[in-house]
Amino acid sequence: METRKVQVTGGSSYIITLPKEWVLSAKIKKNDPVGVAPQPDGSLLITPNATMERDTLTKEFLVDSITDGSFLFRLLIGAYISGYANILVRAKGGIPPNLRDSIISFTQTLIGPEIVEEDANYIFIKDLLKPTELPFDKTLKRMYLLVKGMHESTIAALSGRDKEMASEVIKRDRDVDRLQWLVARQTHMLLDDISLSKKMDIRQPDVTLYLTMSRILERVGDHAIIIATHIPVLIDTDIGAKSADTIANASRQALQMLSKSMEAWQKRDMVLANDNIESLKPLIRNCKKINDMAANMDGEPAVALSYISESIRRTGEYATDISELLINSLVND
Repeated sequence: METRKVQVTGGSSYIITLPKEWVLSAKIKKNDPVGVAPQPDGSLLITPNATMERDTLTKEFLVDSITDGSFLFRLLIGAYISGYANILVRAKGGIPPNLRDSIISFTQTLIGPEIVEEDANYIFIKDLLKPTELPFDKTLKRMYLLVKGMHESTIAALSGRDKEMASEVIKRDRDVDRLQWLVARQTHMLLDDISLSKKMDIRQPDVTLYLTMSRILERVGDHAIIIATHIPVLIDTDIGAKSADTIANASRQALQMLSKSMEAWQKRDMVLANDNIESLKPLIRNCKKINDMAANMDGEPAVALSYISESIRRTGEYATDISELLINSLVND
């Protein structure tokens, strides 16, 4: 870390010089404004281009050499998460139908981006959602309710022998993904722009916590998909009411742990978070009962039970991960 001497000018103003390398890399010119923000720890944060509006940030993709629509979709996701407000897709020879379909799928999947201009050779996408319009806590609560509902529906599908309900759970995965992508985007924007965190009334240390929580909830949703994928096998096998109840009890226990972890987060309650971590051992014992059931079966039913047991256990473990993250965060308060 460099040190600079504080100088006095005009008898009342205190000044320091800025490192030349930083000024050049930030493309700061004479008379350009910079942001100056005192931090809670007593440090001073200096940011370039304090008056720059984020809606001027544009990412351009030339797609003449791209033939894979999935690749273009991933590029668009990357630009979205990176915080670009505008995305321009060009092709000198015209945008082919499969790439156009990927662009449309991108705007229909993500929260905010909309096509505002297009012709045969270009498509201009603009993000219409301001970061302050959808706070982190609301997004995380929505993700929690979605994944909780997915898990509950998988067990209801098993109890009601309803394959169609299990299939519907799989279709909800994209709803969770789009919220996680939104959190990733907002995280990138907040870490890049200190003034935005002040507008959203969010402490910088909490930003990483929110991002990690969103990733955990997205993975909990993935495990609901795994369970739903294997439910039809158990329905066809007719494992019996007792075995179905064993699975349902373990699933309810895992969801109770997830609920407590979210409650501890909202209440900022370390004691509740710690109690939740201790409740993992009983869940592991109940998951072992499902594994014992699998040991007495052959073929696809045994495999399905093993996957379901693993996903229920992982859901409980992810709940403890949230509780541990909360404790680590609150220790510094």
